Order: sequence, then C-alpha cells, then structure tokens
Amino acid sequence: MIFKNRQLYIFGFLSWLIPFIAALPFFSPEGEVIIDEFLFKSIMIVVFGGLGTALMVRLFRQVEENPLMNGLIIGTTWFLLNIVLDLIVLVGLLGNDPLEWFIGTGLRYLIIVVTGAAIGKAVENAHVVQLSS
Repeated sequence: MIFKNRQLYIFGFLSWLIPFIAALPFFSPEGEVIIDEFLFKSIMIVVFGGLGTALMVRLFRQVEENPLMNGLIIGTTWFLLNIVLDLIVLVGLLGNDPLEWFIGTGLRYLIIVVTGAAIGKAVENAHVVQLSS
C-alpha cells in the first residue's frame, strides 16, 4: 500500500519546499511581493502544478493496484502536508493572516487531490485498455 512508501512523504514535502524556495526571489526583505501579485500567483501555480504532477507521475510508477484509490491517498496526503507546512511557516512563523492565507492560497491546494484522482483514473483506464488488448 502506498501509505508505507517513504517516497509518498518525501515527494509531498518536496512539492511544498521547491515552490517555497522558487518564490523567495519574488519577495523583498520586508516580505512584500516585488512583482505584480497576479503574475506571482500565476507563476507559482505553474511551478507548483508542474512539479507536483511530475512528482506524482513518478510516484505512480510504484502503484501496482487500485490506482484511483492510491491517487486519492497521494493527493489527500500531499494536500494535508502542504496545508500543515504553510500553516507552520507562512501563518505561524511569518505571521500571515490565516483567513487571507486560506482564501489566497489554501483553497488552491485542493488541486493536489484532483490531480491525484485524475492520474489514478488515467492509470486505471490504461490498465483496463491494456488488459482488453
């Protein structure tokens, strides 16, 4: 089962850490975004989505059964990891307003669950097509 896979947690952590590091050059020392905020959020969505999808596809190489359920498990686990890490760092340490953070960022993390389910369903469908060929 995917829960026992160490890479599930390592890749989930990387899906948070790498976009966090990628965002740093876009902030002033005072913590203000130095480019247009909509441009920044667009860049981050592309970085986060592309990286997360690539990591998830790589992790799916190890999924041998029930890919849709495993996709939901991967997506939900990564969703929770990203939420908790953001709450610790962005809200706890950097003092961002929790409601503002949730509206501006937290809700967007739901795409992780959707991506996990979509990849799981695609893998499941590929197995069905492969078996019927």
